[in-house]
Amino acid sequence: MSSYYPRTKDLTRTRKSLTESPPSSPSPTDKNYRHDRLSRYDSSGESATDKPLGCTSSYTRRETRLAALNRQEPDSSVKDYKKMYAEALHENERLKSRLQVSKQELVKIRSQLEKVTQRHDRISERSSVLESEKREKQALEKKVSDMEEEIKTLTELKSDNQRLKDENGALIRVISKLSK
Repeated sequence: MSSYYPRTKDLTRTRKSLTESPPSSPSPTDKNYRHDRLSRYDSSGESATDKPLGCTSSYTRRETRLAALNRQEPDSSVKDYKKMYAEALHENERLKSRLQVSKQELVKIRSQLEKVTQRHDRISERSSVLESEKREKQALEKKVSDMEEEIKTLTELKSDNQRLKDENGALIRVISKLSK
């Protein structure tokens, strides 16, 4: 039992190290093992050793096909990376152009907003100017009405003055006739 215990301990250590280590790509021996396992079975799932010897030619053809596929696999992955890179570049360019269009729209909208703001400022200035002009107009109208009243009183005073002059002249004539 003591010989069994260290082995279990080593086995648990190995399991821990396998679970703690990050997943890696299959090693070449794993690939060969998988290839051997796949090559033992044909598409029907029967073992190649279970078949009669007459089927060995199809077995070798299958083996050569699998070997050819395995050789083509790295080339296709390089092509896929190139294709993916080209697609990413194309997408990047498309997004850059959309960003430029968005920036131009933003500049246009900002200029429109600035125009509207200036227009609003002008309108508010106009309204404040209009209010001050209204106050000035009211003040001027009051002055005009006061001046009109003064003019009326002046004309009344002139007419009174003229009447008094006429009366004074008449009295002077009466006095001069009496004194003669």
